[in-house]
Amino acid sequence: MGDSLEAAIVSFSTGLVFVSLIALFRKDVRLGFKEIFSAVSAKTLPRWRLGAGVLGASFVAMQTHVVPISGVALFTVASLAGQTAISLWVDHVGLIGSGKTLVTRRRVIAALITIVAVIVSAWDRFSQSDFSIAAIFLAIVAGGWVGVQRALNGQINSYSKKSFATSLLNFITGTTFLLLLLLLRSLFTDHSIMNFSSGPWWMFLGGSIGVVYIAFSAVAVQHVGVLEFTLFSVGGMLVGSLLIDFIAPTLGTSISWYLIAGIFLTYLGVIANGQSRFSRK
Repeated sequence: MGDSLEAAIVSFSTGLVFVSLIALFRKDVRLGFKEIFSAVSAKTLPRWRLGAGVLGASFVAMQTHVVPISGVALFTVASLAGQTAISLWVDHVGLIGSGKTLVTRRRVIAALITIVAVIVSAWDRFSQSDFSIAAIFLAIVAGGWVGVQRALNGQINSYSKKSFATSLLNFITGTTFLLLLLLLRSLFTDHSIMNFSSGPWWMFLGGSIGVVYIAFSAVAVQHVGVLEFTLFSVGGMLVGSLLIDFIAPTLGTSISWYLIAGIFLTYLGVIANGQSRFSRK
């Protein structure tokens, strides 16, 4: 589409349609959605935490901007570094609502390994004229935001008891936020609004995949914590992103041994954190 904000709106609005259809045919999802606001009315759930979808929308907007520059795999590794760094803090302060988690030396090492993985993954691209450090920084920041979003979703899900109800709230707030940004941009700049004819039909599938992902993650973080979820889910993320860069790469994307080495380093972070969790048991 040539526009990261409009691409993010496509993703979130199609996701909203998908999860709304689920809620339409499932009474338990609608009841779970009502329970969220009952918790807000009872002041057991702070109102500001309902804005988790705004963080998700911001992540998608940054993702659609950075991926054409860095490629999917490098973006995934960089955003993971941001997620693991913020996840240490999220678990330490108990933002999920299920109690605080001790930050051990092994957990810190696991997070540091993923940060080193970003440097290794992009090592051969630092000297290239088209390499953008700012884009990688945005990927790291976006990853930090999504780490906080997962924690907030975990707490929301503890009241809704239905992960699709949590997803519905996310896509409502996220889509509203992005549409507001689009409106403000159209008022103060010369950008045209919406050009859906420039993309293939499958671009409307991203939001539906996001619904399933948010629903699964909202349940998972309640049981394993944000850092554990982040590190263990990275396996699928990295394999998938590497395959995308091989099969359908964005313009200028290159698969180097540095990138592959960075992916293996990320797996070391998974192993280190897994050993920490098992030793506590």
